[in-house]
Amino acid sequence: MSRPDEVLVKIEGAGVCATDLHAIDGEMEPAGLTLPVVLGHENAGRIAAVGDLVTTVAVGDPVLICPPHTCGLCVACRRGRDMMCEQHQFCGLTVDGGFAEYVVVNERSVVPIPPGLDPVDVAPYSDAGITAYHAVKRLAHLVVPGSTIVALGIGGVGHVGLQLLRELGAGGTIVAVDPSPARRALAAGLGADAVLDAVEVEDAVRDLSDGRGADLVVDFVGTDQTHADGLGMLVRGGTYSVVGFGGTVTVPSAALTGNEITIVGNLVGSWIDLWEVLQLHARGRLTLKSERHSLDDVNDVLAKLREGEVTGRAVLVPDSSNGGERA
Repeated sequence: MSRPDEVLVKIEGAGVCATDLHAIDGEMEPAGLTLPVVLGHENAGRIAAVGDLVTTVAVGDPVLICPPHTCGLCVACRRGRDMMCEQHQFCGLTVDGGFAEYVVVNERSVVPIPPGLDPVDVAPYSDAGITAYHAVKRLAHLVVPGSTIVALGIGGVGHVGLQLLRELGAGGTIVAVDPSPARRALAAGLGADAVLDAVEVEDAVRDLSDGRGADLVVDFVGTDQTHADGLGMLVRGGTYSVVGFGGTVTVPSAALTGNEITIVGNLVGSWIDLWEVLQLHARGRLTLKSERHSLDDVNDVLAKLREGEVTGRAVLVPDSSNGGERA
C-alpha cells in the first residue's frame, strides 16, 4: 500500500466475465484499458492490512470490491454516479484486478459483506450484480401489471437481472430468452413467467402478448442479432435497454420517432447498488448461480466462457484460499 486510505485485500474469489474476453480481444481500449494489467473485476476476499486513515473496515473483515474506483469529490461522485467519476479507474481494466492473491484498493471501493455469507459465493455481484441492478432500477417503473418484459440472455448478468425485474418491478409478464437449454432451465427455476429459445423469438413474444409485443426489452447479450430481435419485438412506445455489448444498434430515425422508441445504454452500477444487492441476497431474495475453479485454471475457464459453456458465473479461487472446485 502506498496511501494511508488504502486497504490490502486477500482475494478469496474472482468472477470471470465476458468483459474479460472483450479485454483479451482488444475491444476495451475505449474504456481505458492499459497494458499490462491483471484482469478480474468481480472480487471478494478479506481485509489483510489497512492504512492509517482507514476507519470503516478492519483486518479480517469480508468484503466485496466495487470495481469503479472513485474520487468522491467530483460532481458525478457526489451525485452517486460512480461510473462517471472524473478520476474514474476500473479494477481489472485500468488498474490491476483480482486474478491474483492480493489487491490494493482505496477504502472507498470496499463493501462489507453481511454476516453469514461466503465471499466466494457473492463475488460476481461486484459486476454482474450491480450492472443488472443499475439497468433494472433505472426502468423498474415500466414493469407494471399488464406489461410484457423480455430479458434477452440468461447468463452471468442476465440471470440476476431476470430476478431483479421481479423484485424491483410491480408486475408484468417476465419472459426469458436464451439459446441454451441449461440457461432456459435456470430461468424457469428463477421464476420467469415464460421461457423461449432465441429462434424466431420476435414472433414468439408477440404470440405470448396477444400480438402486442414487449413493453420493455433488456438485452444482456448485445450482439447484432439480439439488437435486431430486441428492437423488432417492441410495442410502439416501448423501451430497449442495452446491457451487453459487442454489436451495433441500427434503427432508422423515422422508425425511432414514428414509434417513439426509447433506447437506453447502461454502464456498471455504483457502490450503493452493490450494497443494496447484497442486502437482497442476504434476505434470500436473490439466487446467484456460480461454479468454482482454481485460479491456475484461468485460461481453461476463459475458453469455457467463450464457448458458452458456463451457466451462471465461474469464480476463480486462489489455491491459498482452499476453495477447490465446486459446481
